[in-house]
Amino acid sequence: MSLGPVTPPVNGPVGPLERGLAVLCELTRLAAHRGEGAVRPGDLVRGTGLARSVVDRVVGTLEQLGYVRLDGRDISLATRLMELGNAYLAASGLPDALGPFAERLADGLDESVSVAVPDGDGARFVVQATRRRTMSLAFRIGDLLPAERCAPGALFAAEWDEPAWAAWRARRAADPLDAAFPAVPPRHRPAADTGFEARVREAARTGWAADDQLIEPGLVAVSVPVRDASGRTVCAVNVVSHTSRHDVASLRAAVLGPLRAELPAMEAALASPPVRRPPEDGHGPAAAGGAEDPARAAKRELGTGYLQSLARGLTVLRALGTPGEGEEGDGARRGRTLTAVAETTGLPRATARRSLLTLVELGYAEYAEADGRAFRPLPRVLELGYAPLGDLSFTELARPHMRELVRTVHESASLAVLDGDDIRYVARVPTVRIMSVNITIGTRFPAYATSMGRVLLAGLDAGGRAEYLAGLDPKPLTRHTVTAVPELARVLERTGRDGYALVDEELEEGLRSLAVPVRGADRRVVAALNIATHAGRGSAEAAVEELLPALRTAAARIEADLATASAHHLLGAGERVGA
Repeated sequence: MSLGPVTPPVNGPVGPLERGLAVLCELTRLAAHRGEGAVRPGDLVRGTGLARSVVDRVVGTLEQLGYVRLDGRDISLATRLMELGNAYLAASGLPDALGPFAERLADGLDESVSVAVPDGDGARFVVQATRRRTMSLAFRIGDLLPAERCAPGALFAAEWDEPAWAAWRARRAADPLDAAFPAVPPRHRPAADTGFEARVREAARTGWAADDQLIEPGLVAVSVPVRDASGRTVCAVNVVSHTSRHDVASLRAAVLGPLRAELPAMEAALASPPVRRPPEDGHGPAAAGGAEDPARAAKRELGTGYLQSLARGLTVLRALGTPGEGEEGDGARRGRTLTAVAETTGLPRATARRSLLTLVELGYAEYAEADGRAFRPLPRVLELGYAPLGDLSFTELARPHMRELVRTVHESASLAVLDGDDIRYVARVPTVRIMSVNITIGTRFPAYATSMGRVLLAGLDAGGRAEYLAGLDPKPLTRHTVTAVPELARVLERTGRDGYALVDEELEEGLRSLAVPVRGADRRVVAALNIATHAGRGSAEAAVEELLPALRTAAARIEADLATASAHHLLGAGERVGA
Protein backbone atom coordinates (compact mmCIF):
# COMPACT_ATOMS: atom_id res chain seq x y z
CA MET A 1 0.00 0.00 0.00
CA SER A 2 1.09 3.57 -0.60
CA LEU A 3 2.33 5.68 2.26
CA GLY A 4 -0.15 8.30 1.08
CA PRO A 5 0.41 12.04 1.29
CA VAL A 6 3.43 12.77 3.41
CA THR A 7 3.09 14.95 6.47
CA PRO A 8 6.02 17.29 7.06
CA PRO A 9 8.74 14.88 8.19
CA VAL A 10 10.91 15.27 11.18
CA ASN A 11 14.01 17.38 10.70
CA GLY A 12 17.27 15.53 10.46
CA PRO A 13 19.09 13.11 8.21
CA VAL A 14 16.35 10.47 8.14
CA GLY A 15 13.77 12.81 6.58
CA PRO A 16 15.04 12.27 3.00
CA LEU A 17 14.74 8.50 3.45
CA GLU A 18 11.10 8.86 4.46
CA ARG A 19 10.40 11.17 1.54
CA GLY A 20 12.27 8.95 -0.91
CA LEU A 21 10.25 5.89 0.09
CA ALA A 22 7.05 7.90 -0.29
CA VAL A 23 8.03 8.92 -3.83
CA LEU A 24 8.88 5.32 -4.73
CA CYS A 25 5.53 4.11 -3.39
CA GLU A 26 3.61 6.74 -5.34
CA LEU A 27 5.59 6.02 -8.50
CA THR A 28 4.79 2.32 -8.08
CA ARG A 29 1.08 3.09 -7.57
CA LEU A 30 0.95 5.25 -10.68
CA ALA A 31 2.87 2.66 -12.71
CA ALA A 32 0.36 -0.01 -11.65
CA HIS A 33 -2.62 2.13 -12.65
CA ARG A 34 -1.21 3.59 -15.87
CA GLY A 35 0.76 0.72 -17.31
CA GLU A 36 2.92 2.32 -20.00
CA GLY A 37 1.62 5.81 -19.22
CA ALA A 38 4.20 8.46 -18.40
CA VAL A 39 4.62 9.73 -14.83
CA ARG A 40 5.61 13.38 -14.47
CA PRO A 41 7.02 15.23 -11.44
CA GLY A 42 3.69 17.00 -10.98
CA ASP A 43 1.95 13.64 -10.53
CA LEU A 44 4.34 12.79 -7.70
CA VAL A 45 3.86 16.22 -6.10
CA ARG A 46 0.06 15.71 -6.05
CA GLY A 47 0.31 12.12 -4.81
CA THR A 48 2.79 12.70 -1.99
CA GLY A 49 2.05 16.27 -0.92
CA LEU A 50 5.76 17.08 -1.18
CA ALA A 51 7.12 20.28 -2.68
CA ARG A 52 8.23 20.15 -6.31
CA SER A 53 11.82 20.98 -5.33
CA VAL A 54 11.86 18.04 -2.91
CA VAL A 55 10.42 15.66 -5.51
CA ASP A 56 13.04 16.80 -8.02
CA ARG A 57 15.88 16.12 -5.57
CA VAL A 58 14.47 12.71 -4.63
CA VAL A 59 14.00 11.71 -8.27
CA GLY A 60 17.49 12.94 -9.15
CA THR A 61 18.99 10.87 -6.34
CA LEU A 62 16.99 7.79 -7.32
CA GLU A 63 18.14 8.19 -10.92
CA GLN A 64 21.75 8.37 -9.74
CA LEU A 65 21.21 5.14 -7.79
CA GLY A 66 19.75 3.49 -10.92
CA TYR A 67 16.32 3.02 -9.34
CA VAL A 68 14.38 5.24 -11.76
CA ARG A 69 14.85 6.38 -15.35
CA LEU A 70 14.29 9.86 -16.74
CA ASP A 71 13.35 10.42 -20.37
CA GLY A 72 12.84 14.15 -20.65
CA ARG A 73 10.18 14.87 -18.03
CA ASP A 74 8.91 11.28 -17.95
CA ILE A 75 9.84 9.17 -14.91
CA SER A 76 9.73 5.37 -14.81
CA LEU A 77 10.84 2.60 -12.47
CA ALA A 78 14.14 0.92 -13.35
CA THR A 79 14.77 -2.81 -13.00
CA ARG A 80 17.58 -2.22 -10.53
CA LEU A 81 14.97 -1.13 -7.96
CA MET A 82 14.09 -4.82 -7.62
CA GLU A 83 17.26 -5.37 -5.60
CA LEU A 84 15.42 -3.90 -2.58
CA GLY A 85 12.66 -6.51 -2.87
CA ASN A 86 15.28 -9.16 -3.53
CA ALA A 87 16.85 -8.24 -0.18
CA TYR A 88 13.58 -9.10 1.59
CA LEU A 89 13.11 -12.32 -0.40
CA ALA A 90 16.68 -13.42 0.32
CA ALA A 91 16.30 -12.63 4.02
CA SER A 92 13.00 -14.51 4.27
CA GLY A 93 14.42 -17.61 2.55
CA LEU A 94 10.92 -18.38 1.24
CA PRO A 95 11.60 -18.55 -2.53
CA ASP A 96 14.50 -20.96 -2.10
CA ALA A 97 12.78 -23.06 0.56
CA LEU A 98 9.27 -23.28 -0.89
CA GLY A 99 9.71 -22.51 -4.58
CA PRO A 100 10.50 -26.15 -5.48
CA PHE A 101 7.40 -27.35 -3.59
CA ALA A 102 5.22 -24.79 -5.38
CA GLU A 103 6.57 -25.94 -8.76
CA ARG A 104 6.02 -29.60 -7.91
CA LEU A 105 2.47 -28.96 -6.67
CA ALA A 106 1.65 -26.89 -9.73
CA ASP A 107 2.87 -29.68 -12.00
CA GLY A 108 0.99 -32.36 -10.09
CA LEU A 109 -2.26 -30.43 -9.67
CA ASP A 110 -2.09 -28.64 -13.03
CA GLU A 111 -3.09 -25.41 -11.30
CA SER A 112 -1.23 -22.23 -10.40
CA VAL A 113 0.33 -22.26 -6.93
CA SER A 114 1.44 -19.23 -4.92
CA VAL A 115 2.94 -18.55 -1.51
CA ALA A 116 1.74 -15.52 0.46
CA VAL A 117 2.95 -13.91 3.68
CA PRO A 118 1.06 -11.68 6.12
CA ASP A 119 1.65 -7.97 5.61
CA GLY A 120 -0.38 -5.79 7.96
CA ASP A 121 -4.04 -6.54 7.26
CA GLY A 122 -3.25 -8.00 3.85
CA ALA A 123 -1.56 -10.94 2.17
CA ARG A 124 1.47 -10.34 -0.06
CA PHE A 125 2.65 -12.93 -2.57
CA VAL A 126 6.30 -13.97 -2.56
CA VAL A 127 6.40 -17.16 -4.68
CA GLN A 128 4.48 -18.17 -7.75
CA ALA A 129 4.39 -21.23 -9.99
CA THR A 130 2.15 -20.45 -12.93
CA ARG A 131 0.26 -22.74 -15.26
CA ARG A 132 0.31 -21.07 -18.68
CA ARG A 133 -3.22 -20.88 -20.01
CA THR A 134 -5.18 -18.38 -22.06
CA MET A 135 -6.87 -17.28 -18.83
CA SER A 136 -3.99 -16.71 -16.41
CA LEU A 137 -4.76 -16.84 -12.70
CA ALA A 138 -1.44 -16.29 -10.97
CA PHE A 139 -0.62 -13.33 -8.75
CA ARG A 140 2.57 -11.37 -9.23
CA ILE A 141 5.31 -11.51 -6.64
CA GLY A 142 4.88 -8.39 -4.54
CA ASP A 143 1.11 -8.06 -5.07
CA LEU A 144 -0.82 -7.18 -1.90
CA LEU A 145 -4.43 -8.32 -1.42
CA PRO A 146 -6.86 -7.31 1.34
CA ALA A 147 -7.10 -10.09 3.90
CA GLU A 148 -10.87 -10.31 3.52
CA ARG A 149 -10.66 -10.88 -0.25
CA CYS A 150 -8.31 -13.87 -0.41
CA ALA A 151 -7.92 -17.30 1.11
CA PRO A 152 -4.53 -16.69 2.81
CA GLY A 153 -5.97 -13.63 4.57
CA ALA A 154 -8.38 -15.72 6.63
CA LEU A 155 -5.51 -17.95 7.80
CA PHE A 156 -3.37 -14.96 8.80
CA ALA A 157 -6.27 -13.19 10.56
CA ALA A 158 -6.78 -16.26 12.75
CA GLU A 159 -3.68 -15.06 14.66
CA TRP A 160 -4.60 -11.36 14.88
CA ASP A 161 -4.91 -9.71 18.25
CA GLU A 162 -7.47 -7.02 19.04
CA PRO A 163 -5.29 -4.09 17.86
CA ALA A 164 -4.85 -5.85 14.52
CA TRP A 165 -8.59 -6.32 14.17
CA ALA A 166 -9.11 -2.66 15.06
CA ALA A 167 -6.61 -1.63 12.37
CA TRP A 168 -8.45 -3.80 9.84
CA ARG A 169 -11.81 -2.23 10.68
CA ALA A 170 -10.32 1.24 10.47
CA ARG A 171 -8.81 0.50 7.07
CA ARG A 172 -12.09 -0.81 5.72
CA ALA A 173 -13.90 2.26 6.97
CA ALA A 174 -11.31 4.61 5.45
CA ASP A 175 -10.99 2.72 2.13
CA PRO A 176 -14.30 0.98 1.39
CA LEU A 177 -13.48 0.62 -2.33
CA ASP A 178 -10.05 -0.98 -1.79
CA ALA A 179 -8.36 1.83 -3.73
CA ALA A 180 -5.10 1.18 -1.82
CA PHE A 181 -4.86 -2.32 -3.33
CA PRO A 182 -4.06 -1.92 -7.05
CA ALA A 183 -3.59 -5.69 -7.47
CA VAL A 184 -7.34 -6.35 -7.03
CA PRO A 185 -10.20 -5.08 -9.18
CA PRO A 186 -11.62 -1.92 -7.54
CA ARG A 187 -15.02 -2.02 -5.94
CA HIS A 188 -17.67 0.23 -7.50
CA ARG A 189 -19.54 0.52 -4.24
CA PRO A 190 -18.71 -0.23 -0.59
CA ALA A 191 -18.97 -3.94 0.12
CA ALA A 192 -21.54 -5.28 2.50
CA ASP A 193 -20.36 -7.44 5.41
CA THR A 194 -18.42 -10.24 3.75
CA GLY A 195 -18.63 -12.55 6.72
CA PHE A 196 -14.87 -12.34 7.05
CA GLU A 197 -14.79 -12.86 10.80
CA ALA A 198 -16.88 -16.01 10.45
CA ARG A 199 -14.55 -17.29 7.72
CA VAL A 200 -11.57 -16.61 9.97
CA ARG A 201 -13.11 -18.68 12.77
CA GLU A 202 -13.81 -21.51 10.32
CA ALA A 203 -10.24 -21.38 8.99
CA ALA A 204 -8.88 -21.57 12.53
CA ARG A 205 -11.05 -24.61 13.18
CA THR A 206 -10.37 -26.56 9.95
CA GLY A 207 -6.80 -25.50 9.14
CA TRP A 208 -7.60 -24.35 5.59
CA ALA A 209 -9.37 -21.46 3.91
CA ALA A 210 -11.08 -20.80 0.58
CA ASP A 211 -11.63 -17.88 -1.74
CA ASP A 212 -14.94 -18.29 -3.56
CA GLN A 213 -14.76 -15.47 -6.13
CA LEU A 214 -13.88 -12.86 -3.51
CA ILE A 215 -11.22 -11.22 -5.66
CA GLU A 216 -13.12 -11.34 -8.91
CA PRO A 217 -15.85 -13.47 -10.54
CA GLY A 218 -14.64 -16.84 -11.72
CA LEU A 219 -11.58 -17.10 -9.47
CA VAL A 220 -11.48 -19.71 -6.70
CA ALA A 221 -8.63 -20.70 -4.39
CA VAL A 222 -7.77 -22.96 -1.45
CA SER A 223 -4.97 -22.20 1.03
CA VAL A 224 -3.23 -23.99 3.88
CA PRO A 225 -0.89 -22.46 6.49
CA VAL A 226 2.82 -23.26 6.79
CA ARG A 227 3.99 -22.89 10.40
CA ASP A 228 7.31 -22.54 12.19
CA ALA A 229 8.47 -24.60 15.17
CA SER A 230 6.49 -22.39 17.58
CA GLY A 231 3.25 -22.98 15.66
CA ARG A 232 3.11 -19.46 14.24
CA THR A 233 1.85 -19.18 10.65
CA VAL A 234 4.78 -17.99 8.53
CA CYS A 235 3.05 -18.12 5.15
CA ALA A 236 0.25 -19.79 3.24
CA VAL A 237 0.37 -21.99 0.15
CA ASN A 238 -2.43 -21.04 -2.20
CA VAL A 239 -3.83 -23.05 -5.15
CA VAL A 240 -5.79 -20.95 -7.64
CA SER A 241 -8.24 -22.14 -10.29
CA HIS A 242 -11.20 -20.92 -12.33
CA THR A 243 -14.86 -21.85 -12.15
CA SER A 244 -14.60 -23.27 -15.67
CA ARG A 245 -12.44 -25.99 -14.08
CA HIS A 246 -13.54 -26.16 -10.43
CA ASP A 247 -15.91 -24.81 -7.88
CA VAL A 248 -14.64 -24.40 -4.32
CA ALA A 249 -15.86 -27.85 -3.25
CA SER A 250 -14.21 -29.69 -6.14
CA LEU A 251 -11.01 -27.65 -5.81
CA ARG A 252 -10.85 -28.48 -2.11
CA ALA A 253 -11.37 -32.18 -2.88
CA ALA A 254 -8.62 -32.10 -5.52
CA VAL A 255 -5.92 -30.12 -3.75
CA LEU A 256 -6.32 -30.23 0.03
CA GLY A 257 -4.88 -33.73 0.40
CA PRO A 258 -1.76 -33.07 -1.72
CA LEU A 259 -1.21 -29.74 0.03
CA ARG A 260 -1.38 -31.27 3.49
CA ALA A 261 0.87 -34.14 2.42
CA GLU A 262 3.61 -31.63 1.53
CA LEU A 263 3.28 -29.52 4.69
CA PRO A 264 5.76 -31.44 6.90
CA ALA A 265 8.46 -31.24 4.25
CA MET A 266 7.74 -27.56 3.61
CA GLU A 267 7.96 -26.73 7.31
CA ALA A 268 11.22 -28.68 7.56
CA ALA A 269 12.61 -26.74 4.58
CA LEU A 270 11.74 -23.46 6.30
CA ALA A 271 13.57 -24.59 9.41
CA SER A 272 16.75 -25.36 7.44
CA PRO A 273 19.41 -22.73 6.74
CA PRO A 274 18.65 -20.99 3.44
CA VAL A 275 20.90 -21.17 0.39
CA ARG A 276 23.42 -18.34 0.39
CA ARG A 277 23.37 -16.37 -2.84
CA PRO A 278 26.23 -14.20 -4.02
CA PRO A 279 25.39 -10.49 -4.24
CA GLU A 280 23.99 -9.36 -7.60
CA ASP A 281 26.92 -8.26 -9.74
CA GLY A 282 27.41 -4.53 -9.60
CA HIS A 283 24.28 -3.98 -7.58
CA GLY A 284 25.19 -5.06 -4.05
CA PRO A 285 26.00 -2.93 -1.04
CA ALA A 286 29.47 -1.57 -0.64
CA ALA A 287 32.00 -4.20 0.29
CA ALA A 288 33.30 -4.32 3.81
CA GLY A 289 36.88 -3.63 4.65
CA GLY A 290 37.11 0.14 4.74
CA ALA A 291 35.62 0.93 1.30
CA GLU A 292 34.52 4.54 0.95
CA ASP A 293 30.82 5.24 1.47
CA PRO A 294 29.60 5.58 -2.18
CA ALA A 295 26.89 8.04 -1.12
CA ARG A 296 29.56 10.41 0.16
CA ALA A 297 31.49 10.24 -3.10
CA ALA A 298 28.32 10.90 -5.11
CA LYS A 299 27.46 13.82 -2.85
CA ARG A 300 30.85 15.39 -3.53
CA GLU A 301 30.33 14.99 -7.26
CA LEU A 302 26.68 16.05 -7.56
CA GLY A 303 26.33 18.58 -4.76
CA THR A 304 23.14 19.62 -2.98
CA GLY A 305 20.84 17.91 -5.48
CA TYR A 306 21.95 14.51 -4.18
CA LEU A 307 20.22 13.27 -1.03
CA GLN A 308 23.01 11.40 0.70
CA SER A 309 20.89 10.08 3.56
CA LEU A 310 18.29 8.68 1.12
CA ALA A 311 21.03 6.79 -0.72
CA ARG A 312 22.49 5.53 2.56
CA GLY A 313 19.10 4.42 3.86
CA LEU A 314 18.36 2.38 0.74
CA THR A 315 21.84 0.84 0.96
CA VAL A 316 21.05 -0.20 4.55
CA LEU A 317 17.75 -1.71 3.44
CA ARG A 318 19.53 -3.71 0.75
CA ALA A 319 22.15 -4.88 3.21
CA LEU A 320 19.49 -6.51 5.42
CA GLY A 321 19.24 -9.29 2.84
CA THR A 322 22.99 -9.73 2.34
CA PRO A 323 24.74 -11.99 4.87
CA GLY A 324 28.31 -10.89 5.33
CA GLU A 325 31.47 -12.94 5.35
CA GLY A 326 31.63 -15.22 8.36
CA GLU A 327 27.87 -15.04 9.04
CA GLU A 328 25.84 -18.22 9.09
CA GLY A 329 23.79 -19.05 5.99
CA ASP A 330 20.59 -18.11 7.78
CA GLY A 331 22.04 -14.86 9.12
CA ALA A 332 19.75 -12.67 7.03
CA ARG A 333 16.66 -14.70 7.99
CA ARG A 334 17.47 -14.44 11.69
CA GLY A 335 18.27 -10.76 11.28
CA ARG A 336 21.42 -8.71 10.91
CA THR A 337 23.02 -6.76 13.71
CA LEU A 338 23.85 -3.08 13.52
CA THR A 339 27.54 -3.95 13.44
CA ALA A 340 27.05 -6.34 10.52
CA VAL A 341 25.01 -3.78 8.55
CA ALA A 342 27.60 -1.07 9.17
CA GLU A 343 30.42 -3.35 8.04
CA THR A 344 28.55 -4.44 4.90
CA THR A 345 27.64 -0.90 3.84
CA GLY A 346 30.83 0.85 4.95
CA LEU A 347 28.73 3.34 6.94
CA PRO A 348 29.41 4.61 10.45
CA ARG A 349 27.37 2.77 13.07
CA ALA A 350 25.45 5.92 14.03
CA THR A 351 24.45 6.52 10.39
CA ALA A 352 23.38 2.92 9.86
CA ARG A 353 21.43 2.99 13.15
CA ARG A 354 19.44 6.09 12.13
CA SER A 355 18.49 4.45 8.85
CA LEU A 356 17.50 1.19 10.55
CA LEU A 357 15.30 2.96 13.09
CA THR A 358 13.60 4.92 10.30
CA LEU A 359 12.95 1.72 8.35
CA VAL A 360 11.45 0.12 11.46
CA GLU A 361 9.24 3.15 12.10
CA LEU A 362 7.96 3.16 8.51
CA GLY A 363 7.22 -0.59 8.50
CA TYR A 364 9.97 -1.77 6.15
CA ALA A 365 11.98 -3.57 8.83
CA GLU A 366 11.49 -4.99 12.29
CA TYR A 367 13.53 -6.05 15.30
CA ALA A 368 14.40 -9.68 14.76
CA GLU A 369 14.98 -10.24 18.48
CA ALA A 370 13.33 -8.87 21.61
CA ASP A 371 16.53 -7.16 22.72
CA GLY A 372 16.65 -5.11 19.51
CA ARG A 373 20.14 -6.31 18.57
CA ALA A 374 19.18 -7.54 15.09
CA PHE A 375 16.97 -6.27 12.28
CA ARG A 376 15.33 -7.91 9.30
CA PRO A 377 13.30 -6.56 6.36
CA LEU A 378 9.53 -6.93 6.16
CA PRO A 379 7.41 -7.89 3.13
CA ARG A 380 6.29 -4.28 2.76
CA VAL A 381 9.62 -3.72 0.96
CA LEU A 382 8.01 -5.45 -2.04
CA GLU A 383 5.68 -2.49 -2.51
CA LEU A 384 8.67 -0.55 -3.86
CA GLY A 385 8.11 -1.36 -7.52
CA TYR A 386 8.58 -5.12 -7.30
CA ALA A 387 5.29 -6.30 -8.84
CA PRO A 388 5.23 -4.04 -11.93
CA LEU A 389 8.94 -4.54 -12.57
CA GLY A 390 8.58 -8.29 -12.12
CA ASP A 391 6.07 -8.23 -14.99
CA LEU A 392 8.75 -7.10 -17.46
CA SER A 393 9.71 -9.55 -20.17
CA PHE A 394 13.31 -9.98 -21.26
CA THR A 395 12.83 -7.69 -24.25
CA GLU A 396 11.12 -5.01 -22.14
CA LEU A 397 13.99 -5.19 -19.69
CA ALA A 398 16.56 -4.81 -22.47
CA ARG A 399 14.87 -2.06 -24.47
CA PRO A 400 15.85 0.96 -22.29
CA HIS A 401 19.50 -0.05 -22.55
CA MET A 402 19.15 -0.49 -26.30
CA ARG A 403 17.65 3.00 -26.60
CA GLU A 404 20.58 4.43 -24.65
CA LEU A 405 22.99 2.54 -26.92
CA VAL A 406 21.33 4.01 -30.03
CA ARG A 407 21.52 7.51 -28.53
CA THR A 408 25.23 6.96 -27.92
CA VAL A 409 26.33 5.51 -31.26
CA HIS A 410 23.57 6.84 -33.58
CA GLU A 411 23.14 3.44 -35.19
CA SER A 412 20.33 0.88 -34.99
CA ALA A 413 20.50 -1.85 -32.34
CA SER A 414 18.85 -5.27 -32.27
CA LEU A 415 18.46 -8.23 -29.93
CA ALA A 416 18.11 -11.79 -31.23
CA VAL A 417 17.91 -15.37 -29.99
CA LEU A 418 18.84 -18.65 -31.65
CA ASP A 419 15.82 -20.41 -33.16
CA GLY A 420 16.87 -23.67 -34.81
CA ASP A 421 19.46 -22.88 -37.46
CA ASP A 422 18.32 -19.25 -37.64
CA ILE A 423 18.40 -16.17 -35.50
CA ARG A 424 15.09 -14.49 -34.68
CA TYR A 425 14.87 -10.80 -33.88
CA VAL A 426 13.07 -10.18 -30.58
CA ALA A 427 13.75 -6.46 -30.03
CA ARG A 428 14.94 -3.59 -32.17
CA VAL A 429 15.56 0.13 -31.71
CA PRO A 430 16.14 1.90 -35.03
CA THR A 431 18.01 5.12 -35.56
CA VAL A 432 16.77 7.91 -37.81
CA ARG A 433 18.82 8.17 -41.00
CA ILE A 434 18.04 8.73 -44.66
CA MET A 435 19.72 5.38 -45.33
CA SER A 436 19.04 2.90 -42.51
CA VAL A 437 18.69 -0.83 -41.93
CA ASN A 438 15.04 -1.90 -42.09
CA ILE A 439 14.40 -5.07 -40.06
CA THR A 440 11.26 -5.95 -38.06
CA ILE A 441 10.63 -8.01 -34.92
CA GLY A 442 10.31 -11.69 -35.79
CA THR A 443 12.62 -11.48 -38.82
CA ARG A 444 14.75 -14.60 -39.25
CA PHE A 445 18.16 -14.94 -40.90
CA PRO A 446 20.52 -17.92 -41.19
CA ALA A 447 22.77 -17.87 -38.15
CA TYR A 448 26.01 -18.65 -39.99
CA ALA A 449 25.92 -15.38 -41.98
CA THR A 450 25.06 -12.94 -39.19
CA SER A 451 27.06 -11.39 -36.36
CA MET A 452 24.39 -12.24 -33.78
CA GLY A 453 24.17 -15.80 -35.10
CA ARG A 454 27.89 -16.30 -34.73
CA VAL A 455 27.86 -14.95 -31.18
CA LEU A 456 24.99 -17.29 -30.30
CA LEU A 457 26.61 -20.30 -31.98
CA ALA A 458 29.91 -19.55 -30.25
CA GLY A 459 28.01 -19.67 -26.96
CA LEU A 460 26.88 -23.26 -27.52
CA ASP A 461 28.80 -26.07 -25.85
CA ALA A 462 31.23 -28.02 -28.01
CA GLY A 463 28.69 -30.74 -28.73
CA GLY A 464 25.96 -28.32 -29.76
CA ARG A 465 28.31 -26.39 -32.03
CA ALA A 466 29.61 -29.59 -33.65
CA GLU A 467 26.06 -30.81 -34.26
CA TYR A 468 25.13 -27.50 -35.89
CA LEU A 469 28.17 -27.53 -38.18
CA ALA A 470 27.69 -31.19 -39.11
CA GLY A 471 24.21 -30.48 -40.50
CA LEU A 472 25.12 -27.19 -42.16
CA ASP A 473 24.90 -26.60 -45.92
CA PRO A 474 25.70 -22.88 -46.13
CA LYS A 475 24.63 -20.93 -49.21
CA PRO A 476 26.40 -17.81 -50.49
CA LEU A 477 24.10 -14.86 -49.76
CA THR A 478 26.61 -12.36 -51.16
CA ARG A 479 30.02 -12.63 -52.75
CA HIS A 480 31.52 -12.16 -49.26
CA THR A 481 29.62 -14.93 -47.43
CA VAL A 482 31.79 -17.53 -45.70
CA THR A 483 30.44 -20.90 -46.84
CA ALA A 484 33.29 -23.32 -46.07
CA VAL A 485 32.34 -25.23 -42.92
CA PRO A 486 35.94 -25.59 -41.62
CA GLU A 487 36.42 -21.83 -41.95
CA LEU A 488 33.10 -21.19 -40.18
CA ALA A 489 34.29 -23.43 -37.35
CA ARG A 490 37.43 -21.32 -37.03
CA VAL A 491 35.34 -18.12 -37.11
CA LEU A 492 33.15 -19.42 -34.27
CA GLU A 493 36.20 -20.34 -32.20
CA ARG A 494 37.63 -16.85 -32.71
CA THR A 495 34.26 -15.30 -31.84
CA GLY A 496 34.12 -17.21 -28.58
CA ARG A 497 37.68 -16.18 -27.77
CA ASP A 498 37.25 -12.50 -28.69
CA GLY A 499 33.77 -12.07 -27.20
CA TYR A 500 32.33 -10.40 -30.29
CA ALA A 501 31.59 -11.02 -33.97
CA LEU A 502 31.94 -8.68 -36.95
CA VAL A 503 30.14 -9.61 -40.18
CA ASP A 504 30.97 -7.41 -43.15
CA GLU A 505 28.60 -7.66 -46.15
CA GLU A 506 28.09 -11.43 -45.79
CA LEU A 507 24.31 -11.22 -45.28
CA GLU A 508 23.66 -8.34 -47.65
CA GLU A 509 25.87 -6.10 -49.76
CA GLY A 510 26.63 -2.88 -47.91
CA LEU A 511 25.50 -4.17 -44.50
CA ARG A 512 27.99 -4.41 -41.64
CA SER A 513 27.07 -5.60 -38.14
CA LEU A 514 28.86 -6.03 -34.85
CA ALA A 515 27.46 -8.26 -32.07
CA VAL A 516 28.26 -9.29 -28.50
CA PRO A 517 26.71 -11.95 -26.27
CA VAL A 518 24.16 -11.31 -23.52
CA ARG A 519 24.56 -13.81 -20.70
CA GLY A 520 22.14 -15.01 -18.07
CA ALA A 521 22.86 -15.31 -14.37
CA ASP A 522 24.46 -18.72 -15.01
CA ARG A 523 26.81 -17.03 -17.56
CA ARG A 524 25.35 -18.95 -20.49
CA VAL A 525 24.70 -16.95 -23.64
CA VAL A 526 20.95 -16.32 -23.86
CA ALA A 527 20.79 -13.64 -26.57
CA ALA A 528 22.95 -11.47 -28.82
CA LEU A 529 23.00 -7.68 -29.08
CA ASN A 530 24.18 -5.99 -32.24
CA ILE A 531 24.68 -2.68 -34.01
CA ALA A 532 24.02 -2.58 -37.73
CA THR A 533 25.50 0.07 -39.99
CA HIS A 534 26.36 0.70 -43.63
CA ALA A 535 29.73 -0.55 -44.79
CA GLY A 536 30.41 2.75 -46.54
CA ARG A 537 30.68 4.66 -43.26
CA GLY A 538 34.29 3.68 -42.60
CA SER A 539 36.55 0.66 -42.27
CA ALA A 540 35.66 -2.50 -40.38
CA GLU A 541 38.52 -1.85 -37.94
CA ALA A 542 37.25 1.65 -37.22
CA ALA A 543 33.73 0.30 -36.64
CA VAL A 544 35.02 -2.16 -34.03
CA GLU A 545 37.09 0.51 -32.28
CA GLU A 546 34.22 3.00 -32.24
CA LEU A 547 31.24 0.76 -31.50
CA LEU A 548 32.46 -2.21 -29.46
CA PRO A 549 32.95 -0.41 -26.09
CA ALA A 550 29.42 1.02 -26.11
CA LEU A 551 27.98 -2.31 -27.27
CA ARG A 552 29.69 -4.17 -24.42
CA THR A 553 28.54 -1.59 -21.89
CA ALA A 554 24.92 -1.99 -23.00
CA ALA A 555 25.17 -5.79 -22.86
CA ALA A 556 26.64 -5.63 -19.34
CA ARG A 557 23.76 -3.42 -18.18
CA ILE A 558 21.21 -5.80 -19.66
CA GLU A 559 22.95 -8.71 -17.92
CA ALA A 560 22.93 -6.90 -14.57
CA ASP A 561 19.20 -6.16 -14.84
CA LEU A 562 18.53 -9.72 -15.97
CA ALA A 563 20.31 -11.06 -12.89
CA THR A 564 18.30 -8.75 -10.63
CA ALA A 565 14.93 -9.45 -12.26
CA SER A 566 15.37 -13.24 -12.29
CA ALA A 567 17.02 -13.64 -8.89
CA HIS A 568 13.94 -15.20 -7.25
CA HIS A 569 11.52 -15.98 -10.07
CA LEU A 570 11.07 -16.16 -13.84
CA LEU A 571 10.81 -12.97 -15.82
CA GLY A 572 7.45 -11.44 -16.62
CA ALA A 573 4.88 -13.76 -18.20
CA GLY A 574 6.90 -16.73 -16.94
CA GLU A 575 9.56 -16.14 -19.58
CA ARG A 576 12.59 -18.40 -19.47
CA VAL A 577 15.35 -16.53 -21.25
CA GLY A 578 17.14 -18.67 -23.79
CA ALA A 579 14.68 -21.55 -23.49
